[in-house]
Amino acid sequence: MSQPRPIPPEYPGSPARPAVQQPTAPQYPEQPPAYPHTDPAPQYPRTAAVPPYAPSTPDPTPPPYPQTTPPPPYPHAAPTPPYPQAAPPPAYPQADPTSPYLQAGPTPPHPQSAPALSPDDPAHPHHISTDHGRVHLSKDQRRTDATAVGNLLLHLPNFLCSLFVVALVSAFFGEFAFLVILAWLASGALVFHRPTESALARHLLRLRYPTPQERAKLEPVWRMVTARAGIEGRAYELWVEDSESLNAVAAAGHIVGVTRFAMNQLPNGELAAVLAHELGHHVGGHAWSSLLGYWYALPGRMAWRLLKGFSGFVFKVSRAFGCFGVAFVWLFMGGIALATISTLYGLPLLLLGVPYALAAVGRRAELRADEHAAALGFAPMLAAVLDKLHQQDQRKEAELTARNGGGPVEEGALAKLLSSHPDHHTRLHHLQPYLQPQR
Repeated sequence: MSQPRPIPPEYPGSPARPAVQQPTAPQYPEQPPAYPHTDPAPQYPRTAAVPPYAPSTPDPTPPPYPQTTPPPPYPHAAPTPPYPQAAPPPAYPQADPTSPYLQAGPTPPHPQSAPALSPDDPAHPHHISTDHGRVHLSKDQRRTDATAVGNLLLHLPNFLCSLFVVALVSAFFGEFAFLVILAWLASGALVFHRPTESALARHLLRLRYPTPQERAKLEPVWRMVTARAGIEGRAYELWVEDSESLNAVAAAGHIVGVTRFAMNQLPNGELAAVLAHELGHHVGGHAWSSLLGYWYALPGRMAWRLLKGFSGFVFKVSRAFGCFGVAFVWLFMGGIALATISTLYGLPLLLLGVPYALAAVGRRAELRADEHAAALGFAPMLAAVLDKLHQQDQRKEAELTARNGGGPVEEGALAKLLSSHPDHHTRLHHLQPYLQPQR
């Protein structure tokens, strides 16, 4: 039992083990402190590229490089959004009233350049929507206003002269003379006959039926106008005149014609104003009363042209006989005129003033048609159309002045009295109540 005890001292006393423990134990603690020296590892996450440089350069100088490597902050500062924020400075000069950019900026805005827009552009200030709801038809599709009645009364002298001419011609038919007069009186109904109207539109007014493309453009605008007026639009026919001037016409009982220029160059709002104006002539009875008066005045007009041509021929023949022949013709024609005036109680003298009275009634009819279009809500558009008509008249006057060698061509007082349309300023003056904002 005593022999095992000496064995432990031999185990610690063995020289090999203490020698192994002494070299290894000091080496481990010496190396760990080396790692803490390199523990600037928290700096490695800042720059992932530093770890390869740290072991190769134990010199303490490398750590300052990663510290001075804040070049990375430059990229952070490089993308600094102040540069894009500084880019908007163009916005500041636009807001500055003194900057030249602001003075040049307002010139291109669309509201000022709106007249340069295409007539079919919805952004045009006079473009309106043709969509409409339910159409409420008025009870009275036609009426005869004071202008139409005045027109018929003023055509009465022409009618009586034509009746006298027809009676003279009917005398050659013997016992059928009365039937000839009745047939002429009944012929006035042809004014409202559709085939007769079409013939008048083609040959007298030089109108034609619109093409499918033109009809597709006219009909929506016409339906919108008639819907506002409460009128049955299908009661009228749309026609087109091949003209490059701004114009329109209402004729007979059912014809509404516009020029090709008005159809293609006007915005649909201004085209609607033109159509509403012509509809006003139909609704007020101006169109049919004018055509009816013209129809019944035709025999008298034809007789006057024949008499004028015959008198011209007689004067040419009388010159061959000298002053005696001319004096004889003057006395003969004067005697016939005096006998006619005395027999008809001076009624033929009214014929001298009828053209001026008819022109005055025609000017009044134009103003009534303008009021009709303005009452439907087309006053601003109609004012724009009147301005274009005024410019068109000024161009014509300039052309006449150029042909006259630069001298102004002034319209005489009698020519103004014979004008069937009011002047530009008069029409605009009557539109003012519709152009002013409603209070």
